[in-house]
Amino acid sequence: MLIEYKNVKVYQEDVCVLEDVNFHADEGEFIYIIGKVGSGKSSLLKTMYCELDIEEAEKAEVLGRNLMDLRRKDIPALRREMGIIFQDFQLLHDRSVEKNMKFVLMATGWKEKSKIYERIDEVLEAVGMSDKKQMMPHELSGGEQQRIAIARALLNKPKVIIADEPTGNLDPETASNIVELLKQISMSGTAVVMTTHNIPMLDKYPGIVYRCKDGYMHDVTKDYTKLDLSEEAED
Repeated sequence: MLIEYKNVKVYQEDVCVLEDVNFHADEGEFIYIIGKVGSGKSSLLKTMYCELDIEEAEKAEVLGRNLMDLRRKDIPALRREMGIIFQDFQLLHDRSVEKNMKFVLMATGWKEKSKIYERIDEVLEAVGMSDKKQMMPHELSGGEQQRIAIARALLNKPKVIIADEPTGNLDPETASNIVELLKQISMSGTAVVMTTHNIPMLDKYPGIVYRCKDGYMHDVTKDYTKLDLSEEAED
């Protein structure tokens, strides 16, 4: 199991936003987490890459680490085994796409230049962005920037990708292309866990579905198509 939570409580600024969370992710699984703004979706993801601490849980394991006693100095090693994709891309705007990628690889211990550039070429080809290598982030569309962010997340061949609203600022067609790309990545064995308000995507690209509501999270995979879409829409 790549991620396993049993009876986890999730806190945001000393307020419990989710309790009794039972959640797991394994190789190749494509997982949506849905719910209204403020329902705890993003906070839950932040616990997975240790942006937020877990203080109460029966079990909280990510990639073989017990998050309850993980030392601060060991968090970077955990994150190197994950791919994290943010809604606002978080690209470095003072350098090219290629140099954004190089920065990440060198920061995570890659030293041999030939292997660095080979890996950059591989991930850019995987997301259809090979021809954008020398461009600056501001020269790219929102969808292109998100593809670059996904490529960056793939650099260290992660076992799991955590994506917080990866289509939130994109038009419907571009959003669909991004989710399709993430679905393809999951088919290669990488687990994908993503929050979304884009409920129609759940029909187009089926996966496991969890719903956060009223302080709890439930597996609603069997009946998510019956949800009232207006209830899930962002306020």
